[in-house]
Amino acid sequence: MSTELLTSWQLTGQDDSHLQKLASGELLQAEAANAWLQLRQLARRDGIELVAVSSYRSFERQAQIWQQKCNGSRPVLNQQQQALDIQQLSGWDKLEAILLYSALPGTSRHHWGTELDVMDQAALPAGYQLQLVPSEYQPGGVFAHLAAWLDRHAAEAGFFLPYRKYSGGVAAEPWHLSYQPLANACLKQLSLDTVRQALLRQPIAEQSLVLTKLPEIFQRYVQTICEPAA
Repeated sequence: MSTELLTSWQLTGQDDSHLQKLASGELLQAEAANAWLQLRQLARRDGIELVAVSSYRSFERQAQIWQQKCNGSRPVLNQQQQALDIQQLSGWDKLEAILLYSALPGTSRHHWGTELDVMDQAALPAGYQLQLVPSEYQPGGVFAHLAAWLDRHAAEAGFFLPYRKYSGGVAAEPWHLSYQPLANACLKQLSLDTVRQALLRQPIAEQSLVLTKLPEIFQRYVQTICEPAA
């Protein structure tokens, strides 16, 4: 396992020089990339075509998503996958609604090159439009088999589901895989001050309130995860 620490710029998505690009397009740290290829091979043996919908995401890209959700041009969903009218919310209520499914720029685990949002290409019916919502991974959903398979086998390649269930911060994301050895090291290395400095360098929507509430955001939406199974 690599023990090399990331820089503050890499931890916050402002530098991707620690990543490699796979032929299939994923940007990951080398060790996570090898583990991902191993997991895909394991899945293929069981008839699952594991595909990454998303891997690395830069600060800039996360800030675009954040801006779009703040101004209402991108849907904001509650835990029941119902669209909210974000224009009717303000202050902390607005931030909480957005943070349920979208990380604050600088805090996304996708900045690290250890995370993947996944689906089963083989399970997609013809013409199906992927939504990436929990109901697709629950019993009766198009990816229910994948979700059950990940629960049993993800750890065989070193992965776990940090948002397996809602724990008071980020909503359940049964599609989100994290390469545990490297992700754990990144989480320990990321600090509140590192995030604050990134935001001061690159201001985002709702900047003033975000900086005021940053300690709570960091605790609830960064540090609160579902621990890997023993």
